[in-house]
Amino acid sequence: MKPCFGYIRVSTAKQGEGASLEAQKDAITVFASQNNLKVTQWFQEKETAAKSGRPVFNKMLRLLRKGEATGLIMHKIDRSARNLKDWAIVSELPDEGVDVYIATETLDFRSRGGRLTADIQAVIAADYIRNLRSETLKGLNQRLKQGLYPFRAPIGYLDNGAGKPKTPDPIKAPLIKQMFDLYNSGQHSYRSLQAEMNQRGLKNHANSPISLTGIETILKNPFYIGIIEIKRTGKTFKGIHEPIVSARVFRNVQKLKQGKSGKKVTRHNHLFHGLFRCGLCEGPMTPERQKGIVYYRCQNPECATKTIREDRLEQSVLACLESLEISPKDAVKLEQQWLSGQQKTDREKLEQSLALRIAQEESRLSRLTDLLVDETIDKETYHNRKKSIVYDLVALKEEQQNLPDLDQEMTHRKNFLELMKTLTGLYIMADPAQKRLLLENTISNRIVIGKNVELEPYNWLLETKNGRGVLFGAHALDTSRTDQNDIAKFVDNIKNPDKGDDCHPRPM
Repeated sequence: MKPCFGYIRVSTAKQGEGASLEAQKDAITVFASQNNLKVTQWFQEKETAAKSGRPVFNKMLRLLRKGEATGLIMHKIDRSARNLKDWAIVSELPDEGVDVYIATETLDFRSRGGRLTADIQAVIAADYIRNLRSETLKGLNQRLKQGLYPFRAPIGYLDNGAGKPKTPDPIKAPLIKQMFDLYNSGQHSYRSLQAEMNQRGLKNHANSPISLTGIETILKNPFYIGIIEIKRTGKTFKGIHEPIVSARVFRNVQKLKQGKSGKKVTRHNHLFHGLFRCGLCEGPMTPERQKGIVYYRCQNPECATKTIREDRLEQSVLACLESLEISPKDAVKLEQQWLSGQQKTDREKLEQSLALRIAQEESRLSRLTDLLVDETIDKETYHNRKKSIVYDLVALKEEQQNLPDLDQEMTHRKNFLELMKTLTGLYIMADPAQKRLLLENTISNRIVIGKNVELEPYNWLLETKNGRGVLFGAHALDTSRTDQNDIAKFVDNIKNPDKGDDCHPRPM
């Protein structure tokens, strides 16, 4: 019996019965027994033949050329080569002394007619796969334009079948939100965040602990805010699935990842690490512990600013916060001012402002498309600019959707007044992480000059202190920095630490 190799292949793990590996093997086995052939070795491949360079296929060819078999049996021509480059190699094997057999065809590769028939079938197969690929891409693009993600759901979402949007996983989605909030707090590196999320029970698709690569992949995926981004093409689409993370948090996380904002966990996790800078050379004041006392040192040896103790910095922070507090009498006066009717006007102005900004971004998107059509910009520039505009639109629409009603607004303002009346007390009650957050959200510039500490509060705090009040929503820590729900949550977290809420206000 002539020794032959048997070659079987499927494009994906999911194949129809007629093209499955077992069905192909059975057909080849029957063909070999009927033609006095013996399969001495099987070669099995599970990847598309639309691309050349298949490792198992190439290994088989090397062994055939070494003379380890004198024949090759395949199920069908379209199972052997859907690209003409690979088929050209197969069709030349008879010239090298290797007989080629097709289990479902009676083709004689040693005759001109048999080889011509096989070549024609190979061309048809190649055309079929090209057309199939084109139609598949059309279908995928159509789904994407509809806001549907036609691939496997990211961690935190569930697949619901073709033509249906992904839905949040009731177990993993809350953990994904916690991951973003924890990183957004500025208190975590990738490694510490990985340890924390593994402790909380977040698993990947294989039900294994999340890896560092998995952490990075999740944190940079805009799918969690409702945007579908295709990396290969750079295209972005507005998804119809429910977001897990707010656009504000996501964008701040990207800034943190790029090192543009905040600091991560350090060995000792000193209270003011990364928060103070030298006012003379603008370098960071780096903490170090000596004999149980923490000092902050300017790292420039030629700078006049040397060191300052941490307790000295904290005294200055307390004094600044105390100076910003408003009296109960002023709080009542502000509340009456807000109830006088200005509140409704401010709300209308904010709604109009948001609507105008959304319209402007949509107009920019339309003009951008015109620039692409007119070939004024290339596709890469178009996709990059489009992604930025889509991110802005998502954030603006999220802000518009989350605007509180007048009753909620008044509740938020009362919480804000509570914060302003007890800034110092809240700081003293807070844990170290909350102290850092309170400081970051109240003091914009924090510098040390020699032995002197200079602290500059945000304008919204000064305006409130001076009794001018603020516009609707503007007291949300400089409008772009956090939202009003965060203020209430932040104050409540300090007063009720047992709640264990991971969401704290954070500068944008």
